[in-house]
Amino acid sequence: MPPMDTISDMMIALKNGGNAGHEFVYVPYSKLKASIASKLFAEGFIASYAKKTRKQGDVLEIGVAYRTDMLPRISDVKRISKPSRRLYVSVSDIKPVRSGQGLMVLSTPKGILTGHEARKEHVGGEFLFSIW
Repeated sequence: MPPMDTISDMMIALKNGGNAGHEFVYVPYSKLKASIASKLFAEGFIASYAKKTRKQGDVLEIGVAYRTDMLPRISDVKRISKPSRRLYVSVSDIKPVRSGQGLMVLSTPKGILTGHEARKEHVGGEFLFSIW
């Protein structure tokens, strides 16, 4: 069985959950996913996140955020660095996503950072995905 891309699975679950009108989305828990969720929460792309314990194991419960017109806050997501092809960016290559309406998420030596935070900290890293 090929290795699965758990970050991509989480992003697609968020997008599809919003399009289906769900209040919460559940994904298997990991520290990496929890730190990504904390960045998305801080930027307003998700409503909440919490670690829950189930019989099958720990899950990450993510509250789907909606705009005032009940459209999901996440309209699309693009996975950039994949397990089959890693993509790294330097500080000079970090640009705004969708004229500042979107968010770039990077895995850096200082942890998971948004594009804006990475520019401020002056670090580059693996370009995980962009979301808008």
